[in-house]
Amino acid sequence: MSSIAYNQFALTRIADFARSLTRLHFNARRYPVDDDQIDREFNAVCLSVWGYTTDDVSDDLFALEDHAWLDQLDEAHARIFAAEQGYDLVGDDGMLTDWWGYCWMILAEKRGLLTAENRAAARAEIEQKYLSATNVVGVIIGR
Repeated sequence: MSSIAYNQFALTRIADFARSLTRLHFNARRYPVDDDQIDREFNAVCLSVWGYTTDDVSDDLFALEDHAWLDQLDEAHARIFAAEQGYDLVGDDGMLTDWWGYCWMILAEKRGLLTAENRAAARAEIEQKYLSATNVVGVIIGR
């Protein structure tokens, strides 16, 4: 039987960047919270940790095997995967709510997909999607 040990002090503790998001998820159990607000907070965490968000990388850049792996990912395997890549997905109250999204970002980083070129292409794809919608005349993207 092998044992995997990680130096918890060498891991980037995502929970330290996700305090507002964690609080928002907690509040969502007591009263309605706008999904856009949660998305903005999640993106703020990703920007703080990686300098990119999930909107900056097209799903098409991931191999089919990566999609299959992400689809079957559970909390236990996510925690191990994240730790192997230098990240901690556990907060003060257990596994972070958005652990899957963080694993998506960690995998994108591992695959070398977090680049300025991929960001520009993904943003252009999103802009085109919005512009093709009825009654949309422009798209404003802010950072």
